[in-house]
Amino acid sequence: MARSPAAALVAVLVLAVACLRAEAVWLDLPPTGTKCVSEEIQANVVVLADYSLMYESRPTSHPTLAIKVTSPYGNTLHESANATVGQFAFTTKEAGNYLGCFWMDSAEKESGVSINLDWKIGIATKDWDAIAKKEKIEVGL
Repeated sequence: MARSPAAALVAVLVLAVACLRAEAVWLDLPPTGTKCVSEEIQANVVVLADYSLMYESRPTSHPTLAIKVTSPYGNTLHESANATVGQFAFTTKEAGNYLGCFWMDSAEKESGVSINLDWKIGIATKDWDAIAKKEKIEVGL
């Protein structure tokens, strides 16, 4: 039984999408101090992350956060201040523990905030839905 290249592509895409279970995490950030997340990642792997500040909107309160992402050797890969949303992307150069740290950098520190962090590595960074649409393949889970 011979399979066409299109059928093989469909099978690979369905399998890849079924294996993807990337979920965002919520971090509760205290008014003072730093909250960090880390991931052990091999060399030559694509990393993509989106982050956003979640807080109860008040007319007088506009908190912002700072973020710093470092490599296993302490090299800064991303740094941002006064942010409410942002993203970063890089390809790892060395294997090891990559670290992303967040802290509040605004004057409004009366209460903590939450951060929505969607950190993807490797195959999870691929936009499989867009690939499926381009190839006119219906993908369902």
